[in-house]
Amino acid sequence: MINYKHLHYFWAVATEGGVARASERLHLTPQTISGQLSLLETHLGESLFSRVGRNLELTETGRLVLSYANEIFSLGSELEEVLHQLPSDRPQQFRVGVVDVVPKSIAHRILQPALQMSESVRMVCREAGLDMLLAELSVHHLDLVLADRPVPSNVSTRAYSHKLGECAVSFFCTSAIAKGLSGDFPYCLDGAPMLLPSSGTQLRAGIDQYLSKHRIHPRIVGEFDDSALMKAFGKEGAGIFIAPAVIEKEVEKQYQVTAIGHIEEVKEHFYAITVERRVKHPVVSAIMDATRKTLLSNEK
Repeated sequence: MINYKHLHYFWAVATEGGVARASERLHLTPQTISGQLSLLETHLGESLFSRVGRNLELTETGRLVLSYANEIFSLGSELEEVLHQLPSDRPQQFRVGVVDVVPKSIAHRILQPALQMSESVRMVCREAGLDMLLAELSVHHLDLVLADRPVPSNVSTRAYSHKLGECAVSFFCTSAIAKGLSGDFPYCLDGAPMLLPSSGTQLRAGIDQYLSKHRIHPRIVGEFDDSALMKAFGKEGAGIFIAPAVIEKEVEKQYQVTAIGHIEEVKEHFYAITVERRVKHPVVSAIMDATRKTLLSNEK
């Protein structure tokens, strides 16, 4: 990359008309500036000035470089001016990644305290798979990743998992499906149409293990990465679906379904993943404290 300090010295010499006047402007010795110009020319592999008598004249390459330098340092001055004019109470930007399998209602509740702080916060949310979000976290493009599991042991990203809590899962369906079920919960699930999270998720592994343990064999009619899409199909009567028990009433109201039971053996887990072992970011800290005290406090 071009050394912009060297470029600035070149720009000063070109605009001032010589090394001596540039040295006065920059408060540097002529020898220092000449040495820096030589380093820039060596890096570019081209001469920027030619000597005509006692004067320096720009070469063709020098004129090209000057045109770009004018634009670069003009933009720099503009940026400095804009920053000085920004209000002192401008919102703090908070960048969060939400793993796509985390239920939207839970993500909303966990992140809501960020917008209720005394200081102004501008939240930027991204949704993707855990691997992609961890990659962005590692290069500080995100301040927090909200996930359903801790950082996998085989991932080289240096990040720390902070458990927010866990909760049981409830099973929901339309009244039409509920009327067709026979037996007590959970055995009424045997042979019933079921909508499940995609294979490979921690939640799905727990459900499969639970059903196998109790010798329950539902008829799986759909598997989903997106929990909101799974609930939408459930609302239309495609099958029984699951959601965190902590939002049971909300799910019943929003999707016009009935909770037919819940199981404590299977838990949904929620983690805040950061690059800090001890969280110092004020927004992340507020989110973690609020979540542990309210949303999941009774389910841990």
